[in-house]
Amino acid sequence: QVQLVESGGGLVQAGDSLRLSCTASGRPFGNYAAGWFRQAPGKEREFVSAISWSGIDIYYRDSVQGRFTISRDNAKNTVYLQMNNLRPEDTGTYYCAASLDGQDFGSWGLGTQVTVSS
Repeated sequence: QVQLVESGGGLVQAGDSLRLSCTASGRPFGNYAAGWFRQAPGKEREFVSAISWSGIDIYYRDSVQGRFTISRDNAKNTVYLQMNNLRPEDTGTYYCAASLDGQDFGSWGLGTQVTVSS
């Protein structure tokens, strides 16, 4: 299993930006697809974005398309989530996850909190 640590969360106002980072250790991160998920209080965890091991294939949930950008630097074992024009509904704990087959995310970080005030 690869170990994941998220950082970059915080308290911001609507319209602001944040960049989340997820740093991996334990295994070569370049072998893994990576994804970001989030969970708001009282709601189920939901998919936000994912990127293939090569960085070529990228996916977003509709509500963040055009505002969020996922990227990765395999030399630094890190995946990023640039979040622009944040909205209060983006509030939640953001989790990084890794997958060897691109579908089953078996490794998870502990999360970083993002709070967007209106």
